Amino acid sequence: MSFADLLAEDRRLVILRALAEDHDFSLNDGTLKRVLAHFGHGVSRSMVRGDLQWLADQRLLRLERIGGGGGELWVATLTEDGADVARGRPHPGVARPAPG
Repeated sequence: MSFADLLAEDRRLVILRALAEDHDFSLNDGTLKRVLAHFGHGVSRSMVRGDLQWLADQRLLRLERIGGGGGELWVATLTEDGADVARGRPHPGVARPAPG
């Protein structure tokens, strides 16, 4: 596994755990970009969106795109499967949380 793969797996776990902690299990891509930066992943919005699309393709979250053009906002909502992975159920491509 490459270093880039390890980083991607960790970013995806951070996203799922952030969604799991939100009161309605839903956050926009701008907020998730700030959350990722707080946890040491200073990445572009396009990279956040790539991870969100990957997680949506895995059915770990649902995506809604609001607006259009340069003002488009992506809203991610955690699915039940995504919540299970955030709590530690193994899923290829997503890091597992540490115990405790």
